[in-house]
Amino acid sequence: MSNKILEIKDLRVFYESPSSLFRTKSVVKAVNGVDININQGETFGLVGESGSGKSTVAKAVLNLVKSQSGTINLENEDLLDLKGKSLRRAQKDIGAIFQDPYSSLNPRMKVKDIISEPLKVQGKKGIDQDVKKLLKIVGLDQSMDNRFPHEFSGGQRQRIGIARAVSTNPKLIICDEPVSALDVSVQAQILNLLKDLQKNLNISYLFIAHDLSVVKYLSMNIGVMYLGKIVEMSDSETIFSNPMHPYTKILINSVPVPDPKIERKKKFNPIQGDIPSAANPPSGCVFRTRCPSPSKECKEGKSEMGLIEVEPGHWVDKCCLNCK
Repeated sequence: MSNKILEIKDLRVFYESPSSLFRTKSVVKAVNGVDININQGETFGLVGESGSGKSTVAKAVLNLVKSQSGTINLENEDLLDLKGKSLRRAQKDIGAIFQDPYSSLNPRMKVKDIISEPLKVQGKKGIDQDVKKLLKIVGLDQSMDNRFPHEFSGGQRQRIGIARAVSTNPKLIICDEPVSALDVSVQAQILNLLKDLQKNLNISYLFIAHDLSVVKYLSMNIGVMYLGKIVEMSDSETIFSNPMHPYTKILINSVPVPDPKIERKKKFNPIQGDIPSAANPPSGCVFRTRCPSPSKECKEGKSEMGLIEVEPGHWVDKCCLNCK
């Protein structure tokens, strides 16, 4: 039986949008009732457009934003209930890899100081050898520990960020678009490094991205997020072979096929319009304003949202089952 590392239940993160001369104060429902389970040594991929709430989920797990309600259990310990030393102790079990390898590293700090910073926060002593080992683990020369970030390429900087993330030997790492700012060839190297680290260190990943092909390569399970809610969730193979929500189908259809003949024959139906504001979401189904084939109830904003299990392990928003 798999050991559950992270269990998120009914997570809600709301922001207050300040009023101005042309706008009244409103509540932005960035995350509105999200459930996620991640087992030890597994990767959960969270995909969706910008503005869907993916990064806010990551910030909530890292305790960077305040959650209105819900639970975030790391090995059965609710992070939202912890404070002070208890929270700091739990945070050593969570690492983070950020999207931009340029801005995520302090340009005034040497590599050895960047990587050792989490260890110093946890009060560990004699960490010079640990830094050299971490550089070797991520494929960098140990002599590079005395350099500054501007002396490295984008891919090398991301490796430094990964070394920092695994420095405290975490159980879970939040990967927030970790390869989107890199060249395609470098993306493959970083993804393979993440796979190797997961295998060797038994780490779990919450992998956030908008590119489904990248998510499929790394993730065992996938959740498709739209406007603060997960609209479909299953294992990676099922999501790609039997997508049921229209939003999931559109995202998969937008993934290029390597074969030019198949790609030319493929009917491409891009999603129409822009994602609505989380401060004023549509009534009923949040996807109804962009759905290519909404039901009558959906058009009128009378449909109800909520994930239901259509087959073992495959959860879909019940509203989409009424669409044509």
